[in-house]
Amino acid sequence: MKDNKYIYVDHSATTPVDPRVLEVMLPYFGQKYGNYSSLHGLGREAYFAVEGAREVIAKHLDCHVDEVIFTSGSTESNNLALKGVIGKLGQGVHIITTQVEHDSILNPCKQLEKKGVEVTYLPVCKDGTVDPEVVSQAIKDNTVLVSVMYVNNELGSINPIKEIGEAIKKKNSSILFHCDATQAVNYLDCRVSQLGVDMMSISSHKIYGPKGVGLIYVKKGIKLDAIQSGGHQEKGLRSGTLNVPGIIGFGKAMDITILERDNNIQKIIKLRDRFVNQVKIIIPDIILNTVLDKSVCSHANFCFVGAEGESVLMYLDIEGVAVSTGSACASGSLDPSHVLLAIGVPKEIAHSSIRFTFGKNNTEEELNHILEVLPVAVKKLRDMNPLYNKG
Repeated sequence: MKDNKYIYVDHSATTPVDPRVLEVMLPYFGQKYGNYSSLHGLGREAYFAVEGAREVIAKHLDCHVDEVIFTSGSTESNNLALKGVIGKLGQGVHIITTQVEHDSILNPCKQLEKKGVEVTYLPVCKDGTVDPEVVSQAIKDNTVLVSVMYVNNELGSINPIKEIGEAIKKKNSSILFHCDATQAVNYLDCRVSQLGVDMMSISSHKIYGPKGVGLIYVKKGIKLDAIQSGGHQEKGLRSGTLNVPGIIGFGKAMDITILERDNNIQKIIKLRDRFVNQVKIIIPDIILNTVLDKSVCSHANFCFVGAEGESVLMYLDIEGVAVSTGSACASGSLDPSHVLLAIGVPKEIAHSSIRFTFGKNNTEEELNHILEVLPVAVKKLRDMNPLYNKG
């Protein structure tokens, strides 16, 4: 590891907590330790702090404070959206999603299929996005819910959420539209008034906030069944003691992210584009899976043909560079990325993928180090691969 300093380019997996976020959280681990639900002074202090964070987030999402429900993160939010709708409407209904969603959408859909729910998994374009017309054509008489991610976590592809929502409502205004916006907040407008979504999931730790806290926006009037029972917190949708320090950090992280978003985008896109251009020059036989003009500025997903992705990851790790072979939530799986397979990457090539995701703290010096060690890693692995055509 160079100078004992880790170079982190895996910001789609998680982000470091911004020091300003940590600063506002710290008092609520110590002297301000009250339970949000308690009626005494310490409880009221926690209550007002949480509600203050809720107001900040609601302002940035352009929704009512009552429509922001705190959860443990996007996985819980996604599960609540899918299972909560089906719990209210019963079986024999139809859900639409895409083949490239996060596992926190795909796996609940598989569970619901076993309970009699019909699920359509839509194909995507070569760039990883779904065509609104394809969504519209998949709608049936019994369709009750459509769930489409805003930004793909592996490719960075941006889905036309507003247009998809318009296509859905034009076909049947009673169909609910859920969006997993976990990867979008750093880079895109997530105001629900502009997107036309009925539900939306967001996670704090993707926007330089703490882990273990997120939210689901639920449009007023939509009824969901809770997926866990207890003390009736969060309007009965999410029972359990509220994570007061986490929620306060989440609110601060959201505020910083929105206010500094444009500046961060300009910085990150310069780093990412320089990286992509240099990799194309210095490493032969590569496939860039991210379509740059259809994606957020942070992502660069490559296949280094002939070099197994996990081995590249481990080599870079030794050199002090943190990357990913795909979704961090599926890192224990030996299967090739379902996202890459969905966009037509052959299985044997998909195993050679590496996802680089840049963040606001990355520097030119760090980029230079990556460009120094990456070609060495790929060449060494290719030289050891008897099946790789070195000619």
